[in-house]
Amino acid sequence: MTIKDKLAERAGRVENFLEQCLHDKGVPNRLFAAMDYSLLAGGKRMRPVLTLSWASMLGGNAEAVMPFAAGLECIHTYSLIHDDLPAMDDDDLRRGRPSNHKQFGEATAILAGDGLLTEAFGLMTAASIVNGVPADRVLRSIAVLAGAAGAGGMVGGQVVDMEFTGRDGVSLEELRGMHAMKTGALITAACECGAILSGAAEGDIDNAREFGKAIGVAFQIMDDVLDVISDTETLGKPAGSDEEMGKITYPSLIGLEKSKTLAGEYIDGAVRRLSGQSGAEQEFLVELARYIVDRVY
Repeated sequence: MTIKDKLAERAGRVENFLEQCLHDKGVPNRLFAAMDYSLLAGGKRMRPVLTLSWASMLGGNAEAVMPFAAGLECIHTYSLIHDDLPAMDDDDLRRGRPSNHKQFGEATAILAGDGLLTEAFGLMTAASIVNGVPADRVLRSIAVLAGAAGAGGMVGGQVVDMEFTGRDGVSLEELRGMHAMKTGALITAACECGAILSGAAEGDIDNAREFGKAIGVAFQIMDDVLDVISDTETLGKPAGSDEEMGKITYPSLIGLEKSKTLAGEYIDGAVRRLSGQSGAEQEFLVELARYIVDRVY
């Protein structure tokens, strides 16, 4: 199997769980439709897959951790709904079909995002309440994820991204810091939480965190590169939108080739964090890291 096949297989397991997440919750029909529309719109499901893979590699029970991983995907999906809104990135296309606000209107899209964010924390607690993962591990993981998704992480990163848009003089270090919040924080938390939920030693948790930081940077660099060199059909969202909106990106600061080289260097650093592990999950994580810089989309 290729890494794309392996990722798709694991994403399918997440997808099967997500299909049942919102049922029997008493959600009004229109809100349910809007939440479901974006949650089940496809995607690589990389963040929950990372959580499950790290948990499994370090001796945890991936099936027991699944609700937590699904909660993480709910947070990611909510962020995409809100990022696409006219007041933010103003994108009409997401994963090859109309953005949530184009399909359901802005008010319902905002509330769909709110619903998914809130639902996420209920799912995370189910890892302990329903599946028996020790409560102290789940509590610590929720604290990590709340920090990564909140004002000091993903939400704050979106604010800084809007401040940087159209502004001259943004440095590479400032760009890196912004993306560490907006994109990297949730990817880092996905890995770190997987390690915590497995009951791993602190050294392994540190390695998971640093692995996540490195691939988070590489992932964003390659997203910036693909926005330049790919097309809308391949990306499933408007190509060239970064330049059109005046966004500061890695290619705009250091060029395409240096951007690709830099992404490769971060991936090399991430892979080194796996050197103390072995087995199928370690091999998968190495392949997944390499895939981040090799992907077309």
